[in-house]
Amino acid sequence: MQPMNAIRPNSFQAWILAARPKTLSGAAVPVLIGSALAFADGTFAWIPALLCLGFAFGMQIDANLINDLFDFLKGSDGADRLGPERACAQGWITPDAMKRGIAVTTLLACLCGLGLLAYGGAELILLGVLCVLFAFLYTAGPYPLAYHGWGDVLVILFFGFVPVGGTYYVITHGWSPAVSIASLACGLVVDTLLMLNNYRDREQDARNGKRTLVVRCGARIGGMLYLLSGGIALVLCLGLLRYGYLWAALLPWLYLPFHVYSWRKMIRIGHGKALNRILGETSRNMLLFALLLSLGLILS
Repeated sequence: MQPMNAIRPNSFQAWILAARPKTLSGAAVPVLIGSALAFADGTFAWIPALLCLGFAFGMQIDANLINDLFDFLKGSDGADRLGPERACAQGWITPDAMKRGIAVTTLLACLCGLGLLAYGGAELILLGVLCVLFAFLYTAGPYPLAYHGWGDVLVILFFGFVPVGGTYYVITHGWSPAVSIASLACGLVVDTLLMLNNYRDREQDARNGKRTLVVRCGARIGGMLYLLSGGIALVLCLGLLRYGYLWAALLPWLYLPFHVYSWRKMIRIGHGKALNRILGETSRNMLLFALLLSLGLILS
């Protein structure tokens, strides 16, 4: 395998690393749940579901590139970075090339989103504009939202309500209380990944002026929030019983022991790059939750 420091600048390999394909599971999870909800209601359709997935993938990669560039420009990706290496900070991609890459991925995501207009309505244009806008506002601009503690709220919105509810709406042209429950539960589970990142980076974030929820509340509360996010999501799933989704209320509870086990390991490790081992576990747990919830919806 080629050493990381030997990667040729702006090469295809560099762009693959910058896109961070391992994060695409976070984009797939809400679309999977939204599609399962539509299937449970007897109105599933493959083409709009795949278009939703394509848009979600495009926006996830776009957000990864945007964060890479603007965190680098703000000086947040220094030598003390504990998380996965970033392309601009490592010199794999130059800032000017990254700007062009962001323009291309934004355009491709929007083109995929335009295909959804044939299945949804003009209101999807506004939703797409908001997705693009907040992808930039997360780390860019005079008030970067991630630096002021809004990251968790944005995850719940843009990895919960927008993709779960948006997928369901595009396929069925409707909404239901069950969609709201599933959206919030999904957003909370995906947020465990951000919670873990912020827990790991709390000391560096504090030095760089990034006031995440963990920085504001401290490591102890940050660790508890990781545990509670997954637990509250499971309690929310019980609300699906009211709408006849028996298995969707019960099956996701198989996620709990895995979530608790990862939390215990996270607290035991406490700090440093060793916490990166929990990233893979948290991603696996997130995918497990989505599969269990989706299977429960289909069986119901």
